[in-house]
Formats: sequence, C-alpha cells, structure tokens
Amino acid sequence: MREDMATTLYLTRHGETKWNVERRMQGWQDSPLTEKGRQDAMRLGKRLEAVELAAIYTSTSGRALETAEIVRGGRLIPIYQDERLREIHLGDWEGKTHDEIRQMDPIAFDHFWNAPHLYAPQRGERFCDVQQRALEAVQSIVDRHEGETVLIVTHGVVLKTLMAAFKDTPLDHLWSPPYMYGTSVTIIEVDGGTFHVAVEGDVSHIEEVREV
Repeated sequence: MREDMATTLYLTRHGETKWNVERRMQGWQDSPLTEKGRQDAMRLGKRLEAVELAAIYTSTSGRALETAEIVRGGRLIPIYQDERLREIHLGDWEGKTHDEIRQMDPIAFDHFWNAPHLYAPQRGERFCDVQQRALEAVQSIVDRHEGETVLIVTHGVVLKTLMAAFKDTPLDHLWSPPYMYGTSVTIIEVDGGTFHVAVEGDVSHIEEVREV
C-alpha cells in the first residue's frame, strides 16, 4: 500500500448480551448474545456490506467473536482474535449486578462511574491499563494494514478508553457522551500517525429499533 494512504478503522461494540439486559458486569467473563444482539449485528453487517474490509479483529470473548462472525456473514474476510481487545478485567465484580456491586464495594463502584481516574481495584484492571493494551493492539493493526480498512469488534470500556486517547481527553471524563451502544459505529481515520475521529458511536442502523 502507498504510504500516503490513510488507514480506516471501523470500531464497534459487541451486540447486546443476556448479562447486559440483567445489568451484570461481564468483564473477562461472558454471556450469550440476545436475539436483539444478533439482529443488531446483522443490521451492522448490512450497513457495512459495501465497505471493503481487509480484515476483522475481535477480542477473544465469545460475545465479540459471535458479533464479528454475524457481521462478516458470507464474505471472505479473515477474522483475527487479540486478547488485548478484551473488556476490562473486573475481578470479583464479574457476573454480579450493579446493585450487588454497589452494596459490596460502594466506594470503588462510585469511582468506576463518577471518578474513573480514581478507580483502582485490588483485583482487576484500572482504566489506564485497558487503554494502554488497547492502544497497543490498535497500533499493531494499523501497522499491519496501512492504507486498508479494518473492522475492530471490542467492548464498551475498551472503546471509551480508546476514544479518550484519540481525542486527548483525560480519563476523568471517560463516560462523557456518546454512549457506546452495542453494534454502534465509530470510524477513525489514521494518517501519518494521527488518529482523526470521523464518526463516533453512530447507531443510525438500529436507531428506529432502539427507540421502539
């Protein structure tokens, strides 16, 4: 590929899962996609069918891999799994509901949502840890696919930490809008080492479904 050609990254979050509906924290654990999650992934695949994707990269979690496979459909696009694209490791919180976590670990839970730069669990990862490994994964993808277009299927916290890095905003503003819905579309243009946010968290392909 020519060196003056930008690399285009399409980033998305996995489709809705059973634990998303139950408001359970997933982290490195997993739960299956719901019917809505699968349908939204199919809608994303339809939206991207005219986009010439050189590859799809996904986290090693089943919910992300299943989303990637649905989006790919019958197209001959290689799928690569990368552990660095996994969701934040949440230690003892994984599998528990928001209400259960709020009761068992109120200060850390408050930090997680309201002061993310202060969140420092005894077991698990900080947001800065996730950001570092996710950025390393993205950079290796960009290096491998210069001038090409790639889809990355990952998770909510990974996407938010990446966007903070791309927009050069501090982690204490991690949860600023937009919310990263399942199968939302974020487009990053990478040119000369610069990451330009072209689209962020777009859900136009599922908007009418989400609002019903």
